[in-house]
Amino acid sequence: MNIDSKTQRTLNKFIPQLESMSKFGIAFLVILILIFFAGVYALYVQLTEGHIVTGMRDQVVWGLFIVNFIFFIGISYAGALISGILHLLRVPWRSPIIRMAEIITVVSTIIGPTYILLCVGRLDRVHHLLLFGRIQSPITWDVIAITTYLSGSIIFLYLATIRDFALLRDNPVKVARWRNWFYKVLSMGYSETPKQKEILARATDLLSIVIIPLAILVHSVLAWIFGMTLRPGWHSTIFAPYFVVAAVYSGTGVLILAMWVFRKVYKLESYITKIHFNYLGYILVMLGALYGYFTFSEYLTSWYGSIKWDMEVLHRLFDPSDYWWWFFFAAFIGVLLPIIIVTVPRFRNINSIAFASLIAVFALWVKRYLIIIPTLEAPLLPNHDLRPEFIHYSPTWVEWTLTVSGVGMFFLMFFLISKFIPIIPVMKISEEKDYNSLRKKVKERNLRRLMKQVRKSDTVNG
Repeated sequence: MNIDSKTQRTLNKFIPQLESMSKFGIAFLVILILIFFAGVYALYVQLTEGHIVTGMRDQVVWGLFIVNFIFFIGISYAGALISGILHLLRVPWRSPIIRMAEIITVVSTIIGPTYILLCVGRLDRVHHLLLFGRIQSPITWDVIAITTYLSGSIIFLYLATIRDFALLRDNPVKVARWRNWFYKVLSMGYSETPKQKEILARATDLLSIVIIPLAILVHSVLAWIFGMTLRPGWHSTIFAPYFVVAAVYSGTGVLILAMWVFRKVYKLESYITKIHFNYLGYILVMLGALYGYFTFSEYLTSWYGSIKWDMEVLHRLFDPSDYWWWFFFAAFIGVLLPIIIVTVPRFRNINSIAFASLIAVFALWVKRYLIIIPTLEAPLLPNHDLRPEFIHYSPTWVEWTLTVSGVGMFFLMFFLISKFIPIIPVMKISEEKDYNSLRKKVKERNLRRLMKQVRKSDTVNG
């Protein structure tokens, strides 16, 4: 495949990323592997001793594992919705961040469902769900939806990467032979002919159209698992859109954090600029405001209805000795702080937007915890077993270790993928015609704004 000098320069920029690993990278990789093996040991303990080593009991049958499952499926929206929409709308600044979003989708969709398996007491019967699952069950819907979503996400990422595979095939890097052979196989003979480009563009557009409603469906089905029960705090008609908005909110935050990390580690300041952080920050603000509105509507209607069992859950959430501080962080700090940081120009910079995203992501994890635990601690029937571990849920070291191990696996898979393919699409970046002009226009606009402020200040002083 023939490439121009601009593409070659861009490729040369990313070759060190693929060929070598710094001492910091090696240390980071070792730490992640150790975290993974700690999770393997915790899993061994759980499998040999049973669920008694966790904090889950007859009353609180779900714990951190389901919280993590919902969280990881939620952040997968970064690729499905954001990259899909940006691709369809041909947003000029999308190219440097779109692959990160797609990788987040695939990795988090792989890790999330594994936490479901950790809740299953008889793993030897997992295949029965596929063989004998009842279509009337929302759980069966969830299995079908997530499997389809993961398959579509992998294909979407592959189609978006095939041009770079062909580029690496024709410009071998100094890595193991099997990797260059792998590039050759994955490129599937792509040679950038006009016909191939047309077919690839149509396929990518078509999959973008399919993946967006599919992503919405996945989290809607997940929400229906809760909403179709009669438990207080779950039985709600707005749970599906509420879950979707929260998922996109947390997914956008994770994407911003990934941009910040790779910008620092791989010195991508010329590719991932303040423009990307500002625009994604604006998206974060809109989603945060919408998420705050849904949160207010959900709890306002529950409080105003004053149904006994709904009030039991609300009392737990608003009790300072119970979950009030968790709720305050998730519903107020996690919404208002990102809005203030992004909307106030004085506070808005790359580091502050990344910090706001970190707060939003952590707040959404806490929110998932509050959806699960307080509801299960407020049963519809009186609990006659008054032992503290049956009344209140307390995660054990096994659950926390497996939680940290899942987060470590997310970083590990993301890191390894970034060492296998360029974290930024080389071919797309090389073709950018509007991006540099966009940056120029933004600089000119900021300069005009500054000059206007100076003239206004001179007029007032005069």
